[in-house]
Amino acid sequence: MNIVFFLLMICSLAVSLCTGQSDAVLGSLIDGADAAVSACVKLCGAYLVWMGVLNVAKEAGWMRALAALLKPVLRLLFPNAGRAGEAVAMNLSANMLGMGNAATPYGIEAMRLLNETNPHPGVATNEMCVLIAVNASCLELFPASLVALRQSCGSVRPAAIVLPVMLSSLAATVAAVLLCLLCIRPCRSRSSSCC
Repeated sequence: MNIVFFLLMICSLAVSLCTGQSDAVLGSLIDGADAAVSACVKLCGAYLVWMGVLNVAKEAGWMRALAALLKPVLRLLFPNAGRAGEAVAMNLSANMLGMGNAATPYGIEAMRLLNETNPHPGVATNEMCVLIAVNASCLELFPASLVALRQSCGSVRPAAIVLPVMLSSLAATVAAVLLCLLCIRPCRSRSSSCC
């Protein structure tokens, strides 16, 4: 992909030189870089505040409480999770709270632990496939990153997307879980991996 973007940039620079538009291209490059840095600085403050709140929630045990609430459901989705159960629960609860960056280490740990009990290491088990599907659908109770991005771009109502995001991510998660259950059920009777 880097090669594609490099070639696009070289082609656009060549066309701008041939058409005499190099001043406009240079101005656009500088304006784009300025806008990117400005957006990063604005988002940095929002991320710092939100990460601080979420770290307090983690230290107060709210994430573990949410993970404990998820355990009965997770037993149905991940019956052979074993030691990976807690990492799976922490991964999903961090995602639900809108902390994708904090969820990643738990997801990696869950996959590592799931692979340890895998009879065919390196081949995805049903539990691994379900974890990927549920992570991809990502039920979010509060889309912190999107709200911060909308705030930094000057939205009048940055939190107006909370309910639509919650409902759409709920629908995506339900669909992912149902598809996983439909695919895994026939495979469990054959005692093999569906993936």
